[in-house]
Amino acid sequence: MTGLLFDLAFWCAAPVWALMVLAPRWSVTVRIASSPWTALPVLAVYTALALPAWPELWALVSSPTLEGMHRLTALADGAGAVWAQIIAWDLLIGQWIFLEARRLRLNPLLTSPLLVLTILLSPFALLLFLLLRAALGRRRRDGAGTPGTPPTRHSVAT
Repeated sequence: MTGLLFDLAFWCAAPVWALMVLAPRWSVTVRIASSPWTALPVLAVYTALALPAWPELWALVSSPTLEGMHRLTALADGAGAVWAQIIAWDLLIGQWIFLEARRLRLNPLLTSPLLVLTILLSPFALLLFLLLRAALGRRRRDGAGTPGTPPTRHSVAT
């Protein structure tokens, strides 16, 4: 059962990822990506995996140690719970990147690969997106803007 739940954690999030990567301009995608409730099925899987490993999970969160993390992840349910938590947070980070990229009017051809990287290695993707966002903000503040777009409210008047 644990193996099935481990796999299910990803498959609960996969439809939202597919929409953001493959149909980023569809209004339904935006509506779904705007909801924090997309993580609920993954969190249900997390709960099903976390409860059997509760003593080890509680020991870890109440007094975090590397040894405690090792004890938790040595259990199939514990490792599965950690995986489901990662899937849930990755999904929420991906949704934020998706929505923020839309707000910044980034081309989906740039955003979609970044979202794929978020699925695989979210810390690196988040760092890359934050650097990109900062560079765009600086560029817009300096008045360069994006070609063909009017200055934003953050732009310096020239």
